[in-house]
Amino acid sequence: MKPITIHNKTFDWGTRSYVMGILNLTPDSFSGDGLYAAEQPVQAALEQARRFVEAGADILDVGGESTRPGAAIVGVQEEKARVLPIVSALVGEFDLPISIDTYKAEVAQAALEAGAHLVNDVWGLKADPDLAGLVAEWGVPVVLMHNRSKPANAEVQERLGGHYIGMEYDDLLKDVKRELMESVALARAAGVPDEHILLDPGIGFGKTVEQNLELLDRVGEIRDLGFPVLIGPSRKSFIGYTLDVPPDQRVEGTAAAVAVGIVRGADIVRVHDVGMMARVARMTDAITRRS
Repeated sequence: MKPITIHNKTFDWGTRSYVMGILNLTPDSFSGDGLYAAEQPVQAALEQARRFVEAGADILDVGGESTRPGAAIVGVQEEKARVLPIVSALVGEFDLPISIDTYKAEVAQAALEAGAHLVNDVWGLKADPDLAGLVAEWGVPVVLMHNRSKPANAEVQERLGGHYIGMEYDDLLKDVKRELMESVALARAAGVPDEHILLDPGIGFGKTVEQNLELLDRVGEIRDLGFPVLIGPSRKSFIGYTLDVPPDQRVEGTAAAVAVGIVRGADIVRVHDVGMMARVARMTDAITRRS
């Protein structure tokens, strides 16, 4: 895979792991880190971003709608009100790529106009037919995530949060790969070049605990599709249900997931605990990328 420059940073896939820090501009984040509930969300986001950058983040990912199982849909205007001041503030202070986590073309366009450098779409261009063309028009990279989330299959427990049950796949990896390539076809048809496409297998999105564990263990099969791979296991419910711990006690489980994901072929890890996971990534790289 060819290296790619996003903003002013070159990503040389396969030579090291990259860390994406999560900035949740929501009042209802599953992980308890929603910044929108803060008295001054812009200031709170900037302070968190500073910590992330100092700790080794390579990308900052800004999102304004919770994707936890059972979360309410946020309207376009509300989502823009949450994320645009943050994107503008981040672009003004930090010289590294800013990602907008949205599946809505109108939100993505406003964020790109505010200075964002890539789009992270949890529905893999399947939710909004205008997003693929927008990405192509702006010439920015896009993360295409696999997602079979259905509210009917979401079960929520007060202590451990939401997870999916009864999700049926004919063959988990074959189905995920096929559906990811459907998203790739949408991107290509709109004129997005292959070097601007990143894939995310969608850990936690429409998969049971066991399916998430299997998917993480077989990330290499996603990378075999020929695109860089981003994974987002951080604080997810599959860790909580495996270890029987709430979101604020999942750092060790996240570390294990990050390390295994990197060993299996992930290029970017999207995380909440940037300082600790950046060290996990560097140590894993030191062990596995010695050549």
